[in-house]
Amino acid sequence: MKETNKIYILLSHSGSLFSKLINICSGFPYTHVSIALDSELNELYSFGRIHPYNPIIGGFVREDIENGTFSRFPETMCALYSLEIEEEQYNNLERELERFKKEKDKYGYNLLGVLSAAFNFPLHRKYNYFCSQFVSELLLKSGIRILDKNPDLTSPMDFGSCKELEIVYEGYLRTYNEVKMCPASFR
Repeated sequence: MKETNKIYILLSHSGSLFSKLINICSGFPYTHVSIALDSELNELYSFGRIHPYNPIIGGFVREDIENGTFSRFPETMCALYSLEIEEEQYNNLERELERFKKEKDKYGYNLLGVLSAAFNFPLHRKYNYFCSQFVSELLLKSGIRILDKNPDLTSPMDFGSCKELEIVYEGYLRTYNEVKMCPASFR
């Protein structure tokens, strides 16, 4: 029997102006996607704001559910999903993330990609990603195929409807760790 590990996909909606705009256009309750290597969400990565108070400058970020950008939006709602993957896929995922960490200064936010995806036109720009594009491509490059869609066209809604993902928690992001400590209320 092969060794397996769990990874986590976090969908969230902060209520920022940009997330409200995406929410209006998509009609989906969640507007941001992150990937975590642990259930505590200590190793949580995405593409978004580099500085919590500056929505203009974005790139590859290690997110913190209690500090940084999320702390600016205490009413952030989320849905956390788990995915069981093979050891080899997990090792590939760690390697891919290490590459992003080492080269983080090269990366920027793909705002043009978000706009083109809204019109179903894929736009891949080297070193530029939007959140769902990043998570989708990261999974593909790690040998994890859960979405049958071009990463350049992937949205948070695609992850929300992915049957391979198992819901773990849904509610306020700020209460996630409190609820996690109470097994009766944790899925």
